[in-house]
Amino acid sequence: MTEHVTIRPRNRLLAWIEERLPILSFTASHTTGYYAPKNFNVMYYFGSLALLVLVNQIVTGIFLTMFYTPTADGAFSSVEYIMRDVNWGWLIRYMHEVGASMFFVVVYLHMFRGLMYGSYKKPRELVWLLGMLIFLALMAEAFMGYVLPWGNMSFWGAKVIITLFSAVPVIGKDLVTWIMGDFIPSGATLNRFFALHVIALPLVLLLLVVLHLSALHEVGSNNPDGVEIKQKKGPDGHPLDGIPFHPYYTVKDLFGVGIFLILCAFIIFFEPTVGGWFLEHDNFIPANNLVTPAEIKPVWYFTPFYAILRVIPSKGLGVIALLCSIVVLFLVPWLDRGKVKSIRYRGTGYKVALAMFAIVFVLLGSIGAGKTTEWIPEIFGPNADLTFIENTFGRILTFLYFGYFLFLWAYTYFGWEKTKPVPERVTVVQH
Repeated sequence: MTEHVTIRPRNRLLAWIEERLPILSFTASHTTGYYAPKNFNVMYYFGSLALLVLVNQIVTGIFLTMFYTPTADGAFSSVEYIMRDVNWGWLIRYMHEVGASMFFVVVYLHMFRGLMYGSYKKPRELVWLLGMLIFLALMAEAFMGYVLPWGNMSFWGAKVIITLFSAVPVIGKDLVTWIMGDFIPSGATLNRFFALHVIALPLVLLLLVVLHLSALHEVGSNNPDGVEIKQKKGPDGHPLDGIPFHPYYTVKDLFGVGIFLILCAFIIFFEPTVGGWFLEHDNFIPANNLVTPAEIKPVWYFTPFYAILRVIPSKGLGVIALLCSIVVLFLVPWLDRGKVKSIRYRGTGYKVALAMFAIVFVLLGSIGAGKTTEWIPEIFGPNADLTFIENTFGRILTFLYFGYFLFLWAYTYFGWEKTKPVPERVTVVQH
């Protein structure tokens, strides 16, 4: 889908460089030479926004490392120093902290758009798999970054999550000690998490992003109609329903970037903790292995998966269910046997199932964040058994979470889906 464009600069120095390292030609081939469907909608903003937030995290992270001390004695104090004494340090820290949560906001919406429009279907299976690997690397990066401020929730969150590895047969306990570098989270844990968070995982993320974009530009972008635009080409060899990514979509993306930055600025300047959702209040207290927070829970973007672990009584089965809840997302291209990509032309059963899946995901997040204790008494009365009701409700939601993927396979494999005719060319709404 990417057309090779050759740039020959008039400047002799640039021409000399371009002849030996064709950076300008490469850039042009993936911007003006890349033809994207002309019917992109607002759901297609989130891919470019994810790239924007990644740049923000790298740049702000570099500045934070200049003043951060990765030791058990100095980590929390160094963060306080950044917040109180470093010029504009509070802004850089909050840009990084809010950026982490906004990264997951745009990534979850980006993934949901893929499910809506079938962006994981042939020939884009590898694009989806690489995207899921980015999601995994991002989860690891976020978890290790969450531990670094060495607040009390960071300490206990690290202890709970790392202890999950004890469920591995035979080597579990030794594996936990090896990961921590000690018998409890300590300075050794901070050192290795700092190295992974600052160097190793960002390199993995950047590599995966490059591969993700390369695979996407090789097969071309999907669109809200699920129509392959390269099948209808004009006399010039360009897709009839395609337009150059630059300048058309770069300008359009700038509008989305503007709205997104205004929203982020509002959060950073007025409510950077978002009531404890983006940054828990217990993380303003230094780590203390003798004082357990009233309720240990992960940051909001991990809570749906944490809820699945939490509501299953067996630790081993809970860890397996947690892993399966992520692994099953990798299998979506092969679970969905439907011939139609876009939700616009799919059967009613699929539309209802996808809507229920989104609701279930949000409700699982509510359970994982411990928010159900706020509304259970209002429904069942003040004397209700909160733990029993929450666990029962959570197990039902866990069943529905995995049930979506089972339904998706059965619904398409046995031919139960009644689809609408897909147009030969993309449809564009006139404004």
